[in-house]
Amino acid sequence: MKIYSYLKPYRMMATLALFLMLAELGVELLQPLLMAKIIDDGIMKENLSVVIKWGSVMVGISIFSFIGGIINSFAASHVSQSFGYDIRSHLFKKVQAFSFTNLTKYPTSSLITRMTNDVTVLQNTVFMAMRIMLRAPLLIILGTVMALLINWKLALVLLITIPVLIFFLALVMKRASVMFRFVQEKLDDVNGVMQENLTGIRLIKAFLRREHEASRFNEASFALKKKTASSLRFIETSTPILLLVMNLGLIIILWFGQKMIATGNVQVGEVVAIVNYATRITASLSVLSWLIMSISRAQASASRINDVLDTEVDLLDSKEESRGNEIHSGEITFKGVSFRYPTAETDALRDITFTARAGETIAIMGATGSGKTSLFQLIPRLFDVDQGQITIDGEDITTVKLDILRKNIGFVPQEALLFSGSIKDNIAWGKDDASLSEIIAAAKDAQIHETVSKLTNQYDTPLGQKGVNLSGGQKQRLAIARALVRKPKILLLDDSTSALDLKTEARLLNALKTYTCTTLIITQKVSTAKEANQILLLEEGELIAKGSHEQLVASHSLYQQIVLSQMGKEGLNDEKSASRSS
Repeated sequence: MKIYSYLKPYRMMATLALFLMLAELGVELLQPLLMAKIIDDGIMKENLSVVIKWGSVMVGISIFSFIGGIINSFAASHVSQSFGYDIRSHLFKKVQAFSFTNLTKYPTSSLITRMTNDVTVLQNTVFMAMRIMLRAPLLIILGTVMALLINWKLALVLLITIPVLIFFLALVMKRASVMFRFVQEKLDDVNGVMQENLTGIRLIKAFLRREHEASRFNEASFALKKKTASSLRFIETSTPILLLVMNLGLIIILWFGQKMIATGNVQVGEVVAIVNYATRITASLSVLSWLIMSISRAQASASRINDVLDTEVDLLDSKEESRGNEIHSGEITFKGVSFRYPTAETDALRDITFTARAGETIAIMGATGSGKTSLFQLIPRLFDVDQGQITIDGEDITTVKLDILRKNIGFVPQEALLFSGSIKDNIAWGKDDASLSEIIAAAKDAQIHETVSKLTNQYDTPLGQKGVNLSGGQKQRLAIARALVRKPKILLLDDSTSALDLKTEARLLNALKTYTCTTLIITQKVSTAKEANQILLLEEGELIAKGSHEQLVASHSLYQQIVLSQMGKEGLNDEKSASRSS
């Protein structure tokens, strides 16, 4: 498989490990011959010097084999661990390069399993391959050859039974590989349930859903147990069959060996040597059945990892020449843009056309599912449009390099996601080389500086997982500071002020006016929309109205209903009067 190409950088150490493994194998193959010589030339002829001589040779090569085995283990460990490290690194980089469309193909739990459990399975398999995996089949083949060289008539039993058993094991391995792929998929399910539970533990406790979630986990865990048990049972049934056939072969060898000793056609030492080889081959076949399980799991894991590595990233830089290295003014134009999610049956956006001039603030309003967030995701090219065109500063965004495009965009998602580390680290996450003064300035504009200053460690205060020790409004303001610290040309706020009170939000909006950037805000608040230069009103993926607050409150019924729901009838009348007078 392609994945084993990651072993190439470690060819030297792998070769050393395999050489030492072959040396161990050679010692093991020599021992029955030496034992036969000691019996026939030493014990049977009562020659003690022969026993001592060849006994000393056996001890010597055993010590050599012992030292070689230790070095082999070190080399195999280095290769397997480095191999696993490289695969994990490449997997992580590949997933980081995925577009949102690519990510819809793989659940988060499945990607976690592939980068952890599947890689570990491969890592262990590589170690075992260089330690004992190749040794077992080679011992079977070479042991049979050595037995044939000693006495081909007695060894004929091995020559008949072993190919049949190897064919049987090949069939078992083919079937087991498919079964273990299903096992790994069930492990994905268990990880998925665990991830959901750990993420939503507070909600589970608040709604008293502990028993329900425990039942879900037990169901997924039982399915994994059942599939694993059936796979292991299938593998284990091969061992008794192997032992039965090989033990029958041993009985036949002993039966005919006794007759041939009586007639003088074979010596006792030769029979002992062939029986010794047969015993070692039997043990190797038993090991081989266990190795088949490891190989089958490795094949399944390798296939799953290759699926990710072979996935074609469908959102890349254009081959066309980009006009420049920077976005200068940040003017955004949508021209007849339509978009549909990969797994959806209907368009999320249909024929959207508008222009956000450089430095303007655009408010986007609409009911849940109207396409507001979908529109935002198209600007930094988290998805590509299906129809139409989006331009920034008059240039199609597909011709702008992705890193340049996204470097100039400050994006604050609907759910403020914070990372482990300090407050300073989380703000600087938006700009790696941000100085402390830049971090503080961004925090002040995001209206979070005063809160941070009251903390014991201030900006060095560590955050709990996902900022669990902060309120919703504090997390939103930190996420906004993270976007502001990079001084973006385009600022996208996806309902990022929903947890802020009116006074804090007003101060934030005033602070944003000092930034030379085009700002798009998804909001449900009329008070926020009033401050915008233009309001876009979306409904079921269509742009049904655009204009200033005054224009829409005077002419559009849906916008009037929104104002009425938030400000009451008297407030609506006041807004209409204000719009007429303006």
